[in-house]
This record gives sequence, C-alpha cells and structure tokens, in this order.
Amino acid sequence: MKIGAMKDPVDKYFFGTFMHTPALDQLDIMTDTLISVDTTGTIVSVLSPGHPDYKDSLLNARQHKNFISIAENAFYLPGLIDTHIHAPQWPQLGKALHLPLQNWLMDCTFPLESKYQDPAFATAMYTSMVDTLLANGTTTAVYFSTVHTRATDILAELCVQKGQRAWVGRVAMDDHSQCPDYYRDASTQQGLLDSEASIQTIRQLKGNESQRVKPILTPRFIPSCTDEMLSGLGGLATQHNCAIQTHCSESDWQHQYVIDRTGLRDTEALDQFGLLTRNTVLAHANFINHSDMSLIQKRGSGIAHCPLSNQYFAGSIFPLRDALNLNVHVGLGTDISGGPSASQFESCRHAISGSRMLESGVDANITANQRGTADARINYIEAFYLATAGGGIVLDEPIGLFKEGYQFDAIHIDASSANTNLLFFPELDSLTDLFQKTIYAATRADISTVWVDGIVVSN
Repeated sequence: MKIGAMKDPVDKYFFGTFMHTPALDQLDIMTDTLISVDTTGTIVSVLSPGHPDYKDSLLNARQHKNFISIAENAFYLPGLIDTHIHAPQWPQLGKALHLPLQNWLMDCTFPLESKYQDPAFATAMYTSMVDTLLANGTTTAVYFSTVHTRATDILAELCVQKGQRAWVGRVAMDDHSQCPDYYRDASTQQGLLDSEASIQTIRQLKGNESQRVKPILTPRFIPSCTDEMLSGLGGLATQHNCAIQTHCSESDWQHQYVIDRTGLRDTEALDQFGLLTRNTVLAHANFINHSDMSLIQKRGSGIAHCPLSNQYFAGSIFPLRDALNLNVHVGLGTDISGGPSASQFESCRHAISGSRMLESGVDANITANQRGTADARINYIEAFYLATAGGGIVLDEPIGLFKEGYQFDAIHIDASSANTNLLFFPELDSLTDLFQKTIYAATRADISTVWVDGIVVSN
C-alpha cells in the first residue's frame, strides 16, 4: 500500500471521538483524540490522552483557524468505500429487480445506458448520483461508466469538481452475439482506442493533479467481450499501469457461459487474458471455489462483495468467510442499480445477514445440522472493516483508517440529531453499542458532514 509523503505543514485539526477498524476483528474507539492533517489531506499525527505531546498539541490546535471539534454523542468514522457501482444505472435504482439478469440487462439496463450518448443527460444523472453518494458517506467510489467516451469524461470531471475519490472506467463490450446493435463498441479496435484515450484523459483532467480520480479499464464481463478485446485490455493495463474492474462468476448463467466458451473458470480465463493483477477488482465472484480464491490471492486481486444485489441476481451467497480465511482482499459494493440502495451501511447489514443465512441455511425441509455452511457468519465489526479498511486494501490506497500517512476521508455521525434513527442512551449504551447501532440503523440523515482529503464535500 502506498503511503503519502508527510512534508506539508498542518492545515487542519480534528478533535473528538474517532472509531475505526484497523483489523478485521478489531474496533478501536479513540476518545478526546486530536488528528492533524496537512495541506494534501494526509494525516500527520493521531494523538490521544496519555501521549507525551498531547496536552501541548491540543492547546496549540485550539488556537488554529481550522480547528474542528464535534459535540458530545457525535463521532467520526472513516469514509465509506464502495468498490462496485454502475454509474449509468443511477436512474434505475429500485426498478426492475423482479427480472432475471439477462432480461434485466437486455430489456432495461442496456436501453438506459445507451442514453448516455447525450452529454446533457449524462451530466444530469451523474450530478445527482455523486451528490447523493457523498451525502450518504461514500467518499470513495469505483464506477463502471458506459461505452461513451464523453459521458465517461463527464463522470470523472464531476468527481474531480465535487471532491469524491473515484476510479472511473469506460465500459468495453464488443461481442456482437451478446451485445445489442445499438449499444456496443463500434469495433474491437475502436473499443481499445477509446479505452486508452479514457486513461489519458482522466489522468490529465484539470484539477486532478493529485490523481484523486483515476482511470480503470473495464471489460464489462467475459460474455460481452471478444477474446481479442480481453487480451487487448490486458495489454493496456500493463502498458499504462492501469487498474482493472470486471464481473466474475456472478450468476449461474455467467459462470457457466465462460466455462462453455473458454473451457476455463472465470477467474482462470481472466488471468490468461492478463486481467488478474494486484489492481484488479472482481465484482461478485459468488461461484468461485477454493482454487479460484487461491489464484485471486496469489495475484493480489480484490473482490467487490455486493450482498444486496446478489439476493436478486446471483442465486447464491458469496462464500465470504472462506475468502477471508484464505487472505483474499475483499471490499463491499452497492452494485447500483442491481442493489437498490445508495448506502454502504445497507451493504454492511446485508453482508451480515447474508453470511448468517449461509451459515444457518434457509430450507426448513432440511434438518438444521445439514442445511447450512458452518462458521460462515460475520459480525458488525467485520462488515464495517470491509466497507472501509478492506476496501482501501482492495484498491491499494491509504484510505479507510485514521492512521498516520493515510488520507483524511471521514464522516461525522451525530447521534443527538433530531432526525436520527440512532437510539443512543448514555445511561444504557457504551460507545461500542453506539458503533453497533450505527452499523445497523444509520441513514443519510445521521451523517452531518463528509470530508475527502480533509476537505468538506457534503454537509
């Protein structure tokens, strides 16, 4: 993981209670803590009572023009990291989820995505989406765009303007047998040229000198791409040192299609095309086995676990505990609009409930000791880790923790807000209880302020 240099002077101080998960099974609650942040948004120091420099540093910080302190019953969490979003599907959020995946794509999703050839439409939809995601605490987003280069540029430009940390990918899909005539790359070669141009455009965007917004090569999935396209994108990834995202073994249909076409499992095929790297994000991966997991772990790739959308389209529950036990990098994704929620807190909740259903089983006609998968469940601490620090590891970025050298991406949760769903009773509840209640009950209304690189992006 790349840790930023800490050479700039302190620009802001943040004071109060900070909660984060530095390890999968660890919740740290730091009360009366002072975090200093430099002009690049990098955390310079984290000082809690008992540190030898704490008192003098706090005294000096209180005199600084940028001293931010929050009220009692309020606290900071790391910004939420969404590792899988279909940006053009934003206006479809909460629609058509009764359809099978193939029908959902052909009848609803592809017609919608084709509308993004209109820059005005793209600007309106993407503005709504980025604003809403930031308000929900999503400080980092990994986006599929469409085949349209201008619309992809617009999405990246909006992320730069609004301050969201993002990976933005122009979707490649050139297989005539699987993609509709009205929505696909004009040719394999043109698709590769457009993908390469998108890399260069995003890296050169005005205001993106820090590369907070990055390009990501995006073959939609193997069924929508020819072998030539997949190999070409693998070559571009190496040539331009660019990240990759795609779908992997999401559903029965997709998983079996790849086996029938290539004679390989999805993970193996992606690896042969040069698309399984340390900077690859594999969406879903519900049907991977231990051999696939071992290969993913060996390559250092990450999985975007999308528990809510999997309930609608995967027909299975991702073997999350198995992947974690094999040290596979895993983050959480909303899979907008296959998942009908813009909140990563919802992803946490469904990751927890899905893992428990996998462990207990769901068919009452099978006896309890036979119908489930033993030791599959995760808890609220583990779920939040996946939505923050785990996502940072998947993306190989110093985000998701309040730690020296990491970027200050944070959300302010106020449990005393008049509109809160967080029923915090100090005489009954500990701060650990408050954290747990946040994971299970927090909504957009509970998020007062959002920062990316120490800069307010929503309040």
